[in-house]
Amino acid sequence: MNSLNLFLPCAAGVEGFLLDEVKRILAPLPAQTTSQRGGVQVVASWREMMKLNLHARLPQRVLIQLRQGPYQNEADIYELSKSMPWELWFTERQTFKIEITAQYSPLKSLNFAALTVKDAVADRFRERTGVRPDVDVRWPHVRIYVHLTQDTMTLSIDTSGEPLFKRGWRMDKGEAPLKETLAAAMLAAVGWSEEREGGPACLYDPCCGSGTIAIEAAQIECAIAPGILRRFGFENLLPHQSHAWDDLKAQARARERAPERRIYGSDVSFRMVDFAQNNAERAGVSGAIEFRGGDALQRMPPSELPGVLLLNPPYDERIQIAGIAGFEAMAKSGARERAQTDNDEDFFKQLASHWKKNFSSWTGWILTPNLKLPGQMRLKETRRVPLWNGPIECRLFRFDMVKGKLKPDAPEAPPNGQQAH
Repeated sequence: MNSLNLFLPCAAGVEGFLLDEVKRILAPLPAQTTSQRGGVQVVASWREMMKLNLHARLPQRVLIQLRQGPYQNEADIYELSKSMPWELWFTERQTFKIEITAQYSPLKSLNFAALTVKDAVADRFRERTGVRPDVDVRWPHVRIYVHLTQDTMTLSIDTSGEPLFKRGWRMDKGEAPLKETLAAAMLAAVGWSEEREGGPACLYDPCCGSGTIAIEAAQIECAIAPGILRRFGFENLLPHQSHAWDDLKAQARARERAPERRIYGSDVSFRMVDFAQNNAERAGVSGAIEFRGGDALQRMPPSELPGVLLLNPPYDERIQIAGIAGFEAMAKSGARERAQTDNDEDFFKQLASHWKKNFSSWTGWILTPNLKLPGQMRLKETRRVPLWNGPIECRLFRFDMVKGKLKPDAPEAPPNGQQAH
């Protein structure tokens, strides 16, 4: 188990950040490590696989790629799946589940392909042990991943179990909470890392919701491993040795440290602030974060030192953020901030004005699917980072706050046939 072909899938746009993270966790980095579209490939040991599950914040999971081969039809899929020695990885008494993805596959039904793999795995066990293992689609002991391209099939076994964004501390949440993996990608983009030197002096999320960004930032500041509170799929696999895993967790606990940089969060809904505080306590970082209620258009800088403003405004088909007008109603309902007016542009103009007036020398970062946001805020972005929030393509815009007036709106075009005077 010293030469496992691992693949760490991640959201589009995160590959470079993930490669840097893998380098940090596995330093010195194994020679066979590459970044590719949708993830990072690395040849590593079983121990290093456990370290990646424990310490990595950016991937969706850690897969061991077991076998790859050509296929043309379901019969090829069955034979390739049945030839894999699954009995080396789990027993007939354990449950399993098949997950399948495809890119340009000629097969008509992925569901039928998944059933074919399931039958092949079960038939192999029956031939060798006389017993077929059961399938459990909700809480399986083992997850088998199948990826089909136009002519190639890849079989992998999952070592993570639950997706890695499930850190184990979130119990209270609002509507559509930000995934921890995306929050970690945002923090990587703004330069918030365990290496404090040269990074931001403090961090503030004025639309914190249930606290995902602030808690993720605080765990990084305190060097708390993101997987320290949860269980993993590899603990159900036959090669697992619990003493080696216990040793890794003990080393991770020994690395934890007291915070030096401060993290702040606020939200217009006091109910969400309570959620954030409860989540921070479970994550072990309540002492590193200061949460308060308040309107994003009125909250003043929480620190004398300039730092980073980082926020993910709630959005569906349109962004909805609150101003003071809806404060009481929204606080009672527990909703996130909603538009002060029916025009989201007005809110962002007011936010830009508030930042320029009161957050001089701070750096503001906003994650949004609205590519026209800088123009609506009448600010010039100094950087834009492509990131995906699930199926939604977004940009993380950076704005360097300099005290002064906003750029004037562009003059409206005169009516047809008339000249402007």
